Amino acid sequence: MRFRRGAGHGLDLHQARDDLPLRAVLEDAAMGRWEGPRDLLAATGADWDRRIFRLQVLARAGARLRFADTWARAEPRSGDALALLAHVQAVRSMISGAGAGRAEMEAAWATCLAAAEAEPADPSPWVVMLALLRVHAPGRDVLEQVWAEVVRRDPYNREAHHELLTYLFPRNHGSGAEMFHWAQEQADTAPRGLPVAVLPLVALAESHRHRMETDAGSYGSYGLSIHPWIDCPHIDPVLDGWWRHRSPQPHAQFLDDANYLAHALAFAGRHAEAYEVFRAVGPYASEVPWSYCGDARELFLRHREWAVRAVRDGRRPPRARRQ
Repeated sequence: MRFRRGAGHGLDLHQARDDLPLRAVLEDAAMGRWEGPRDLLAATGADWDRRIFRLQVLARAGARLRFADTWARAEPRSGDALALLAHVQAVRSMISGAGAGRAEMEAAWATCLAAAEAEPADPSPWVVMLALLRVHAPGRDVLEQVWAEVVRRDPYNREAHHELLTYLFPRNHGSGAEMFHWAQEQADTAPRGLPVAVLPLVALAESHRHRMETDAGSYGSYGLSIHPWIDCPHIDPVLDGWWRHRSPQPHAQFLDDANYLAHALAFAGRHAEAYEVFRAVGPYASEVPWSYCGDARELFLRHREWAVRAVRDGRRPPRARRQ
């Protein structure tokens, strides 16, 4: 079940999360004005992590609007305009699907190449290409070439790693073993303090979702009594590899990664440890991975309350049950 926008208990489900300048620009863009996105991306500069997040959020808003197209026509040599248009065209192609969206995919690919030529250091067009390959043309040779371009520009780019991991999901073009191996390899080799360490928890959540979907008869009949977060070996490496050594300045999608960690700690019954993570998350609950285990909003609120209670009273809350 998806979060309901405007739901109570102080949850803030805005797609821009805590990025207040982005929120303001989205209001302008909704009225067709492209000057706000132009100024915001110019101010973002070479913060590739923040840039990609803002481009993605703007693209989701712009998929059914025309502000990105208008900007690209007004400033056809602007690397920022081309990067945004590439993201928008990619979202449109994904909405259309693998068959009907082929022409849109080719247009997005061409725009990515133009954006990469306009801003050679920018990894964002190559991240878009990873997404396009996953949906429309899952050839491994081209995938490896695009991945190499991303790594050359920004070797630990958070969103690029998530795109490639999603490509390897069993529901896409990989297998459970390949997905876990790649996620663990990236986490093990990344410098301490980077959110790449969270990738094994992403793989674990996807594995659970996939098993619930494909083997509900045997796996799902036990509810969450056999869920994979009990005695999970991936949690402590994430705490040590990222959480305890993270930058004091949160990365753009910190809240998504923190939700994965809060979810894992909560379902492992480590509620007191989850308290600190829930505090950092604040009102910015994410649908995934909570929705993989039941009603996302209800589970988030329940486990957050259990974490507060565990710290306040020193009592161990009951284990979660599937909704």
